[in-house]
Amino acid sequence: MEVANASRPSSKRQRTDENDVLLPPPGSSNGVSSNLDLSLLEALEKSQHAVEVLDLRTVKRLVLSFERRLKENIEARLKYPNQPDRFADSELELHEELHKLKILAGGPELYPDLVNLNAIPSILNLLAHDNTDIAIDVVQLLQDLTDPDNDDDDENNEEHARILVDALVENNVLELLVQNLHRLSDTGEAADPDEMAAVYSTLATIENLIEVKPPVAELVCERTKLLKWLLGRIKVREFDSNKQYASEILAILLQSSTANQKRVGQMNGVDVVLQAVAMYKSKDPKTSDEEEMLENLFDCLCCLLMPLENKERFVKAEGVELMIIIMKQKKSAYGSAIRALDFAMTKYPPACERFVDVLGLKTAFAAFMGKIPMSKKNKKERYQEELEERIVSLIASLFGGILRGSRRERLLSKFVESECEKIDRLMELYMRYSDRVRTETDRLDSLELDDLEMNEEEKYNRRLESGLYTLQLIAVILGHLWCSEHPQMRARIELLLKQQKLARKDVKDILQEFHDNIGDLDGPEEKERAQGKIQRFISAF
Repeated sequence: MEVANASRPSSKRQRTDENDVLLPPPGSSNGVSSNLDLSLLEALEKSQHAVEVLDLRTVKRLVLSFERRLKENIEARLKYPNQPDRFADSELELHEELHKLKILAGGPELYPDLVNLNAIPSILNLLAHDNTDIAIDVVQLLQDLTDPDNDDDDENNEEHARILVDALVENNVLELLVQNLHRLSDTGEAADPDEMAAVYSTLATIENLIEVKPPVAELVCERTKLLKWLLGRIKVREFDSNKQYASEILAILLQSSTANQKRVGQMNGVDVVLQAVAMYKSKDPKTSDEEEMLENLFDCLCCLLMPLENKERFVKAEGVELMIIIMKQKKSAYGSAIRALDFAMTKYPPACERFVDVLGLKTAFAAFMGKIPMSKKNKKERYQEELEERIVSLIASLFGGILRGSRRERLLSKFVESECEKIDRLMELYMRYSDRVRTETDRLDSLELDDLEMNEEEKYNRRLESGLYTLQLIAVILGHLWCSEHPQMRARIELLLKQQKLARKDVKDILQEFHDNIGDLDGPEEKERAQGKIQRFISAF
């Protein structure tokens, strides 16, 4: 692989004083000096197009030069510890050597050689250098070297990148990066532009490391105080690009790690994220970047609401109340608030009870009836569909979490008021999702006729994605209504089924398929309990 050196300098041209007409130099013919050796001109031309071959020899030369400058800097600092001017030159030379090493990002196939030359420990130790400018140079170098775009989707280069990342992790890159992060100033009046950029590069490097080696997401939280730093960063009221990136990194760390979700919960993280979200309860983000940060914060909140203990923390921190306020304000976070409530109330009755107690039913059923605040951003059909699916899930969770008493009566009464309009809406959604699932089933059957093999599990998952899961939840809600034995609700359901030329058996078939496909992810006892509940609906119909 070849990498071009410096860009060609522009050639100077002579001008006349009066008319700016280009003239050849004196004593020349056709612009070429008769006294100039043509071989020298040719050599000059070649030097301007010089390229450096990026190979093992180049790596060795770069590493050797870097190690030499590093040694000189260490010696100068030891010899003149209190005389910065005596080691300033060596620091500048070290800076230049680190900059030269960036060329290696263009040749990931040479990363194993860089590791074998034992350059990694020397580079990483500079993250603790007394001069933060040198540490910043290292951060920028690491960002370049770990950039996933370097591998060009080449499997060999991906392997080379993993070798580099393994070596970095073994030599404490995570600990050193986060320690350096804590000494950088990127907020308030004391914020330094270079250090702000270094913070961004540090977060980018951590994201790169996770992309190349996913287990890093848990390792960095086990070994460092990164989570504490990220939570502190999103607490800052002022918005900037680093706060946005901090929210994104926190979401990445939480999205696939139960251990990290629990860690953040134990660090009062649920309350911190709620406080960050609360800044937007009555206002919208000003820019698209700020909007993205708010979405990241809600992603963090929804991930945190996966473990049961964090649902409890959410309720105690009045998260249910905050989400209802956000919905009532009808700002851009409206849909995200519904999503967070859905996560909070799934398989957690205390959240469902709190929701009813703080008068959330009115707000939820307004959304269920399609009274969704619209803006330019959310006019898309898919946005409305996602909200419908979330609100159906939320109502199904309410029925699953509130089984008796006055709260149950208040929930059921919503389906009787206004001449059972909410049952009408439920059946409208039932028909729409039923048609969508039927279309997808027909499509999958036609694919099988074209000899495209697909097992039953794949077909079922495709149907779930097309809307079957929401259809099943609608059937579950119908089951709860039917089992209430309320004559007005039963009569309305019967009438609407008849109008659509359907029978109770159609609802039973959907419930039966749901029953048969309930997994045991939460254990065999939970599976048996869930199947028993669905079986009662089937029997009642």
